[in-house]
Amino acid sequence: MKQDILNLDNQNVGSIELNDAIFGLDVRADILHRVVLWQLARLQSGNHKTKGRSEVALTPAKPFKQKGSGNARQGSRKGPQFRKGGVVFGPVVRDHSHELTKKFRKLGLKTALSAKAKEGNLVVIDEAKLSALKTKDLLAKLNACGLKNCLFIDGKEVDVNFALATRNIANVDVLPTMGANVYDILRKDKLVLTKDAVSCLEERLK
Repeated sequence: MKQDILNLDNQNVGSIELNDAIFGLDVRADILHRVVLWQLARLQSGNHKTKGRSEVALTPAKPFKQKGSGNARQGSRKGPQFRKGGVVFGPVVRDHSHELTKKFRKLGLKTALSAKAKEGNLVVIDEAKLSALKTKDLLAKLNACGLKNCLFIDGKEVDVNFALATRNIANVDVLPTMGANVYDILRKDKLVLTKDAVSCLEERLK
């Protein structure tokens, strides 16, 4: 699959051949759904917690005698029916993450890249580098290119000036190749890859 290469001034500077095994797969929503759920499950902290009847700071003594008080029989004030009593079946600290094979995760990333390519929302640029740290200048260039909600993926390392310049621009994120993931790709309107990113992704996903 052939793709034009642009620069940050929105000028065509050449073309590149994209690997159909990575950028030309059929888009399957079920694969993308499973990978996104796997990512979000790993992000859940799982530190929600309530105290059960064995953990509340109340006396375990019987609140009143068994018979003759006119009240229902009670063994202690730790029960859930009492104020400040323990919670029944409340949430506990746990790990929400689950397993997903490397092969499936790799297929999910290929499918996400293919989805952006088929939608026409994949842009390849020659490089994502700035000679000077000027957020205003970069914002003007991105607006001229129509990149208002996008994810930039660079090679093994991200240019420092470019990363700092995009930090204060809303809806624009920058990642190195190793940080490329399905969730971040899908939640942005445009995916912008540098030439280095294309070669690194093809090497990573071969």
